[in-house]
Amino acid sequence: MRKTQLSLIVSALCGMAISSAVQASSHREAPNITRFPTVDSTDFYAFNSYEEGRGDYVTMIANYIPLQDAYGGPNYFPMDPEAVYSIHIDTDGDAEEDLSFAFDFDRKLANDNQGVKLTIGPEGNQRSVGVPLINIGPISSADQSAANFAESYTITMIEGNARTGTRTPVTNATSGGEAFGKPLDYIGNKTFSNLAGYQSYANSFIYDIAIPGCDEMGRVFVGQRKDPFAVNLGETFDLVNYVPVEGDSAPGADDNGGFPGGITQNANNDDLVDKNVTSIAIEVPKSCVTGNGNGTIGSWTSASLPQARILNPNASFDKPEVTGGALTQVSRLGSPLVNELVIGIGDKDKFSSAHPKDDGQFADYVTHPALPELLNILFKDPVNATLGASFETIAPTNFPRVDLVTAFLTGFEGVNQLSTVTPSEMLRLNTAIPATSQAEQSPFGVAGNDLAGFPNGRRPGDDVVDIALRVVMGALCHPIPINGEPTNLGLCNPEDAVVGNVPFTDGAPLDASMMDATFPYLASPIAGSE
Repeated sequence: MRKTQLSLIVSALCGMAISSAVQASSHREAPNITRFPTVDSTDFYAFNSYEEGRGDYVTMIANYIPLQDAYGGPNYFPMDPEAVYSIHIDTDGDAEEDLSFAFDFDRKLANDNQGVKLTIGPEGNQRSVGVPLINIGPISSADQSAANFAESYTITMIEGNARTGTRTPVTNATSGGEAFGKPLDYIGNKTFSNLAGYQSYANSFIYDIAIPGCDEMGRVFVGQRKDPFAVNLGETFDLVNYVPVEGDSAPGADDNGGFPGGITQNANNDDLVDKNVTSIAIEVPKSCVTGNGNGTIGSWTSASLPQARILNPNASFDKPEVTGGALTQVSRLGSPLVNELVIGIGDKDKFSSAHPKDDGQFADYVTHPALPELLNILFKDPVNATLGASFETIAPTNFPRVDLVTAFLTGFEGVNQLSTVTPSEMLRLNTAIPATSQAEQSPFGVAGNDLAGFPNGRRPGDDVVDIALRVVMGALCHPIPINGEPTNLGLCNPEDAVVGNVPFTDGAPLDASMMDATFPYLASPIAGSE
């Protein structure tokens, strides 16, 4: 096997470990961000586009506003018009953005912000009264006249520092100008007729975009989608209220031939199955994002708000507050769950506001991760009792966790390492590795013999939960099959991780078939009413 192939496998497995101990979707991950759900990033994806004919493109998807109930009217889930939502790209590895796409949102009511009004009362005692709903009748891609509320946005491409760099508008090549529309959330099937009706309506908000300096057009979509992630969220945070080891002989075998009492794969274990999110999806030519680097990019999403927010004591739709001061980053996400399950509570807000170049300050959380020890506290005695063993600990004992540091902060040379190595937390994507079609994707990414998947970027159908659990508990300390031959990667030894070869799982299955095969890839949202 060539050295780069071996390095890729090593990188993949290490990356799975550090991307978080339990790779759940990052929902409400820090104390401060719970107060600002409209700017809370839930998941970030970056992958080589796998839609047929789009192999020369990269897709990045930043999801915001977690845990949306489909029936959440009458206002549903608009974006914050005072915020700036950004997708950042580092092309050379200095852990500073070389390119950013900044999204600014606006909202308005019908009739020049006066809203739809109905004439109420008998003749001689009539009043013109505004309606309380965001639509007053059916809506379709052909007729949106019944909408009482609309959101729009602009996109600015920033070269260099996101605050001080060169700013150029991204233009709407579909309709002209610089404005883009955002579809209403999936209110229900009386409003949109049926799922096909909503899909047709939402697809009318997919735009071709002219990106400054790019010869080819890109695409953009912003709108509500079904939350693409699957995770046993509630029970995981209730002191892992299940046995996190596969209970069948193989996932989905339904034979109870695995670990006694272990959890088995079942869609009912997915607590996000009935939740929606709001997605910012942008597809750009690879040649326009790799810069002068080596073809591997680092990327992350952030959301920022003005430092000062003064509430209007006489609030109106168009003037609920006055804001001012410098934009301040309040949300950040690259690899999933780093902040939620790796960073300690006292530093979560600091991580949300930090820049990747400063991530060395969080190194202790990586070299000495807390989650394995928490699992040891919770499950050592039951494991010993079930297996008739006498393990002193089931947590890995190889400190510092150099394997995790390499993946978390540096990447691997020739694989997912950028041309300059600066310790930093970013989602790294090698744009030179061809995309795998939806039908051929393995939910286990590189570990499933699919080099186009996690941790080489992250696709919506990559099931990183189970792999991450296994690796954080020491899978890298045991021989890894390489070209069919068990090989120890030299990062640690089997005795350093006594349960490193155990099939840990949260029991919530995920794969690419749950997504779409075309941009923006994420499935249509759940309807608020059938």
